[in-house]
Amino acid sequence: MEKNTIDAKTAEIENNEMKWVHDSSVDYKGRVPLRDSTGSWKTSLFIIVFEFSERLSYFGVATSLVLYLTKIIHQDLKMAAKNVNYWIGVTTLMPLLGGFIADAYFSRYITIIISSIVYLMFLMKIQGLVLLSLSWFLPALRPCDHHNIHNTCTKARRVHEVVFFIAMYLISFGTGGHKPSLQSFGADQFDDDHVSEKRKKMSFFNWWNCGVCSGLIIGVTLIVYVQDHVNWGVADIILIGVMAFSLIIFLLGRKSYRYRVPSGSPLTPMFQVLVAAISKRKLPYPSNPSELYEASNFQSCNGRFLCHTEKLKFLDKAAMLESDDDGNIAKKQSPWKLATVTKVEEVKLIINMIPIWVFTLPFGICMAQTTTFFIKQGAIMDRKISNNFEIPPASIFALTATGMILSVAIYDRILVPSLKKLTANERGMNILQRIGTGMLFSIISMVVAALVERKRLKMVHLKMNVSWLVPQFLIIGFGDGFTLVGLQEYFYDQVPDSMRSLGIALYLSVIGAGSFLSSLIITIVDHVTSKIGKSWFGKDLNNSRLDKFYWMLAVMTTLNLFLFVFFARQYSYKNVQKVVV
Repeated sequence: MEKNTIDAKTAEIENNEMKWVHDSSVDYKGRVPLRDSTGSWKTSLFIIVFEFSERLSYFGVATSLVLYLTKIIHQDLKMAAKNVNYWIGVTTLMPLLGGFIADAYFSRYITIIISSIVYLMFLMKIQGLVLLSLSWFLPALRPCDHHNIHNTCTKARRVHEVVFFIAMYLISFGTGGHKPSLQSFGADQFDDDHVSEKRKKMSFFNWWNCGVCSGLIIGVTLIVYVQDHVNWGVADIILIGVMAFSLIIFLLGRKSYRYRVPSGSPLTPMFQVLVAAISKRKLPYPSNPSELYEASNFQSCNGRFLCHTEKLKFLDKAAMLESDDDGNIAKKQSPWKLATVTKVEEVKLIINMIPIWVFTLPFGICMAQTTTFFIKQGAIMDRKISNNFEIPPASIFALTATGMILSVAIYDRILVPSLKKLTANERGMNILQRIGTGMLFSIISMVVAALVERKRLKMVHLKMNVSWLVPQFLIIGFGDGFTLVGLQEYFYDQVPDSMRSLGIALYLSVIGAGSFLSSLIITIVDHVTSKIGKSWFGKDLNNSRLDKFYWMLAVMTTLNLFLFVFFARQYSYKNVQKVVV
């Protein structure tokens, strides 16, 4: 009888575990969410649709930017490539600020709404894109004198150039809150402590990127076609309409989402750990790690504790208990003097991520070439399919998305089931192995690009067919499917729970920092090669030596890959103890 009672209580507890989501998330009324009516794929689809529209807008503008700067603004190749890299760099670094605000103060959902309204209706999206539109519809803002009967010019008006760059950087600012919050909010819809939902979350990052790639493909084909054959103003109005419609769809899912309550600045606890560790630096280490201080289940704000690790042991002193003047151990101390083991381990996580972040930057540098030099190569090649149709140069970028979709599908549907049997890893391979695999593809892409460009330079007078660029675009796209998706999952999964929007921003910062570094490398290479002979970057591609530049990137990325593998082998993944709240 007593055994039956115990079994009944156990079954009731298990049913409650299945019925409710105990991962610190809440529903739209601030209650513990019901598993069946909230989260998972039914809400993630709203979020992916919203991201699709944002990426449609972004890539519709970004991939044509280098052509706009060279053809309309009349900048030389070197300056145009730098300006594109600067803009992409700012656009992908701004999420660091937006992610911090989302995690610390506004919550991810509120940040998405605010940034999207700012992005779309007030300062960024409509004002940014409408400024781009106005620059075409208002004669005073057009790049050239509209009375010019020949419809040609050698230099754009200064007012057009200023308005254009203001608009572009307003769009960058609007992306800051939208991009990191939306992806982390989508991943929040899955419970890490539920076996089925955890498996679905792994697929979420793959299919999220398929949604991104779908937006990219339409952006660089349909939108770019309108830009080339009508004008930028009409294309921008289309983007505004799609973005507004998808925002409405996103808002319709409000009652079904799972939300995270902001927990204050995630940086403050990190500084508290450092201060506490330094203040106790002269104390001897405890003989047993179990003597280190940890909060009780009741005190835990999010129900997730981290296991103690042996790395960076000097930080453990922050969790050492000290005796008061009477010799009693005091647990109620200022957080600047005593930290929990979990807080200490969170600081260790961030420190251990630094080498991984640094040694993925060369991948970001290789990616920067796809939106600058790769597209410029396509612009001067034979793009005619028939006598009546010519592929817009920026549309070639769709091949990158195609490669990414193929690699994500192959990885998710073929490699994971096969590798899971060999490695006993539910992901097939661990996250850093996936990232490293993509970096190998980036090296191959640079080698192929160098060979193709060398061949093009040898037959400039014949105008090479654009199909020669297909391999380098597809290969870098395959690399994106491994490295970019891996970086998203890595930074979301491995950062402290209170910093997940900031984690997505860290992934984006790899692309942003890579773009800035690409501009810096172009400047350095241009200066050095000019001193020792002829610069590798001339007025146009036919007077440049991009093949040598690509070879240099291939060698640099290869050396970097060895360093990445070394640090990846030393890396310890986050070890979470489940605690039911």
